[in-house]
Amino acid sequence: MHPNLIAIAGPLPKDTSVPLLDDEVSIGRDITNAVSIASNSVSRRHCCIRRHAGSVTIHDLGSRNGTFVNGVPVRERVLNDGDMITIGDAYFRCIMPTAGERGAEHPVRFEENDLKDCLTVSLRREDNQPQASPGAPPGDRVFGDLRALLSIATHIGSISEADSLEWQLLGMIFDVIPAERGAILLGEDIAQDISSAVTWDKQSGPKQPVRVSRTVLRHVLRDSAALLVNNASADRALREAESLVGAQVHSILCAPLASSRKTFGAIYLDSRNPSSRFDEGHLKLLTSIAGMAAMALANLQRIEHLKKEAQRLQAALDGEHNIVGESIATRKLLLLIAKVAQSDSTVLLYGESGTGKELAARAIHRASDRRDGPFLAINCAAIPEALLESELFGYEKGAFTGAVAQKKGQIEIANGGSLFLDEIGELAAGMQAKLLRVIQEREFTRVGGSRPVPVNLRVIAATNRDLNAAVKAGTFRQDLYYRLNVVSITLPSLRDRRDDIPLLASYFAAKCGVRCKRRVSGISPEAQRCLQQYDWPGNIRELENTIERAIVLGSSEVIVVEDLPESVLEQSALTSEATPTTFQAAVLQLKKQLIINAVKEAGGNYTQAAKRLGLEPHYLHRLMRNLEIKPSMAAQS
Repeated sequence: MHPNLIAIAGPLPKDTSVPLLDDEVSIGRDITNAVSIASNSVSRRHCCIRRHAGSVTIHDLGSRNGTFVNGVPVRERVLNDGDMITIGDAYFRCIMPTAGERGAEHPVRFEENDLKDCLTVSLRREDNQPQASPGAPPGDRVFGDLRALLSIATHIGSISEADSLEWQLLGMIFDVIPAERGAILLGEDIAQDISSAVTWDKQSGPKQPVRVSRTVLRHVLRDSAALLVNNASADRALREAESLVGAQVHSILCAPLASSRKTFGAIYLDSRNPSSRFDEGHLKLLTSIAGMAAMALANLQRIEHLKKEAQRLQAALDGEHNIVGESIATRKLLLLIAKVAQSDSTVLLYGESGTGKELAARAIHRASDRRDGPFLAINCAAIPEALLESELFGYEKGAFTGAVAQKKGQIEIANGGSLFLDEIGELAAGMQAKLLRVIQEREFTRVGGSRPVPVNLRVIAATNRDLNAAVKAGTFRQDLYYRLNVVSITLPSLRDRRDDIPLLASYFAAKCGVRCKRRVSGISPEAQRCLQQYDWPGNIRELENTIERAIVLGSSEVIVVEDLPESVLEQSALTSEATPTTFQAAVLQLKKQLIINAVKEAGGNYTQAAKRLGLEPHYLHRLMRNLEIKPSMAAQS
């Protein structure tokens, strides 16, 4: 199996397979590329994929919109199985062959021989024209062979599995050629390594070991021509082959299985009976059969190959998520999500604002058996209490003024899937009781209705509040808390997964660059350092906003320190080991001294100090916290 790119979305039809057969495959808008993508977002020569020493590498060729692997812009990158590649508005999944896709054992054993003393006839497929055999009644042998070919062609056209075709084909060959043993060998280099072999001995039955002459096979593969060997026992080299001597092989027939691009297999026959030796008619017949069989086998192999790729791709998509990161905390989170997804239990997600609770909920849904069902997200804090009930449960016609028709609620629409309730801690007491009934009884009643409506869904809730404390304070129902808290997952804050910040920043830079129509090739090391040193109280959401701001306001292809907001730079300068001679550190030191002087002149009155500086008091307090200025410092100065 070759590496492949499978089209996921974009200008190319979905599931289009792009086999990477050559050492270099060029991709771009121009039709001269090996893969041409008709889209204005793709450069004329966008990128290329090169195969060398067993690895596959993608190279960006200075494209206008960049080449992305797993959402990260790349100049050069070694591809792995499952990588998502973005080229303009075309999206591909990289499929690499696995070691397990090649057979480890087979019943064919090769022997090295020489053919110089044998009686041999070689026949190319293009030279195979029907002719009557010498001594045969005019037309009898030719028309007999044609009838056999017609029968075989009709039969193999109705077979839909490669394994079944190989076995049936070998049986049909035995009906028209007096062979005693046979094998169909498949593989990229079958003279060295066989990926599939079907063997048959007429006396012992199918699946019995068959000795194959490697010398004969090499001649067939080298010349891409069928070969007839008679009087094999008279040849000195073949006499030295113990397997052929022991089996008393007298005649050998071998024909290549070749497609338009390459030879991928062979049909091998032999006979021990000198009186029923193979002739040129048998050679021509086997060549014709091999030509038809090669086309059928190649098509079936292609279909089975695409089925495997589709299954692998579906499995990858089922586990697909947008949670970016490789830190220990992120890996633990993904493992926990994978475990939780296998059950139907209610899940409660804890985490600070901006940690990606909805992304985690979507990841749980997509990895579960409900992946084909709907996923609906509702922010309980964003909808007024008066409207939340009708939004969740729907209403009947005439339930209130303006209810001119029945409307389904979000709970009913989510039937068969998952319902995500964000900010569940903000739910009013009356709604808490009604939600408890949905979770316990798996039914609800529309507003203005009297008939219970059954529902089958999974509830995933999220909050940034301490619900246990809310239960003790009496603002959250204890029974609902226990129903929601079957499985709880706490999402780590961004400051607890600082190793993921460079990956997240690159991901957001690529994403925002496309949205803002600006080419962004990366983030400078200094800017990355500043990002990693900041505490990110707004977590991932704040990081995304910071990167988008840098792209909108920046002027170069690389995000630099000057593109970052002041709050990030202030904390970075405080925690960095840079000397005060750097620009940011000098500005920071000046701010610090101005504030200390203002507080001192105001006699410790922060409101007066803020007026002197032209700042709001609350902003002055935030600056002092960021700059780590304590009251004692101002007093001492």
